[in-house]
Amino acid sequence: MGDLVDLIVPIEQEGTKAVVLKWLKAVGEAVALDEPVVELETDKVAVEVAAPAAGVLVEQSLAVEAEAEPGMVLGRIQAGAWQQPPPPLRGPPPPEGEERVSANPLNRLSPAVRRLVRESGIDPSALTGSGRGGRLTRADVAAALERRGGPRLIPHDRMRRQIAEHMSRSVTIAPHVTAVFEADFSAIIAHRQAHKTEAPLTYTAYFVAAAATAMAAAPGVNSRWHADHLELFDEVNIGVGVALGEEGLIVPVIHRAQSLSLCEIARALADLTKRARANRLSPADVQGGTFSISNHGVSGSLVAAPIIINQPQSAILGIGKLEKRVVVREVGGVDAIQIRPMAYVSLTIDHRVIDAAQTNAWLAKFVETLECWEA
Repeated sequence: MGDLVDLIVPIEQEGTKAVVLKWLKAVGEAVALDEPVVELETDKVAVEVAAPAAGVLVEQSLAVEAEAEPGMVLGRIQAGAWQQPPPPLRGPPPPEGEERVSANPLNRLSPAVRRLVRESGIDPSALTGSGRGGRLTRADVAAALERRGGPRLIPHDRMRRQIAEHMSRSVTIAPHVTAVFEADFSAIIAHRQAHKTEAPLTYTAYFVAAAATAMAAAPGVNSRWHADHLELFDEVNIGVGVALGEEGLIVPVIHRAQSLSLCEIARALADLTKRARANRLSPADVQGGTFSISNHGVSGSLVAAPIIINQPQSAILGIGKLEKRVVVREVGGVDAIQIRPMAYVSLTIDHRVIDAAQTNAWLAKFVETLECWEA
């Protein structure tokens, strides 16, 4: 027999918490080198951990839903090849406070479904499971509760709990202040129309490019606060919120935005958005952000304040709904009433880092960049 090889939680998680989402291999099952063995879920992405050696999985040290800190041992592999796998050493312990499930398909419940069944008082043996092998799903239990009437108890999934924790921590440690400007989109609409065949030029691509330009007006916006110093960044790594429907929100990052052309930004955005909604982002796609954009106007919001800062960043840009408004413009030295495509843009800042003058300087440069875009 070969040596026991540890299966380790990846170190490069940028401080995010992870839990064991799913074991892809059972104890006693053969695994190939670099074959995915277990899937972890952070507050940002799902990560597959591959086998560091070929052999047989002989131990699952952490159960599903157990917290997995960087560097922890997830399980162990007996390195080498066998005609028949050796008997397993042990499987994962059951989650704290949970019973081991029986072989009955109706009782092989996921942790979320077990919580829902326990909290709602539903008898799982009275339900027909629609999952693989007759397994009971959250949808099955939710449908039974709806038929029963009264309030429904739906446990928070891992992403929702971690979003809640992240948001609460941000407003606790950072004094949020929001400034609001108004931007005329006429110039970028004209440019977008003239160059629509070159790349998928969404408005968000212009926002990313203009935000990168505005950093020169107030470098502190592109920073992180620490207890004894301020960390200023030369690279502008901009995270863009992507809605995942009922599953929450994820913020993939466009790295080195200051060095990318508008078309390069547009292609990167299209790729990241597509992979985010297909749950195909890698850890690198959501790490290293120095600034974030929330385009909340796509869902109809005019102004959102404050938008919660994505810690440990120092500021976040908000873009409101684009709509035609009546404005006054000077034409030939005379005031004229015109209809223009306008939107409110806001910058929410950590007031420990940034003051009003810097905030307004940054927004002024951002708006100027959008309004003076050359067609």
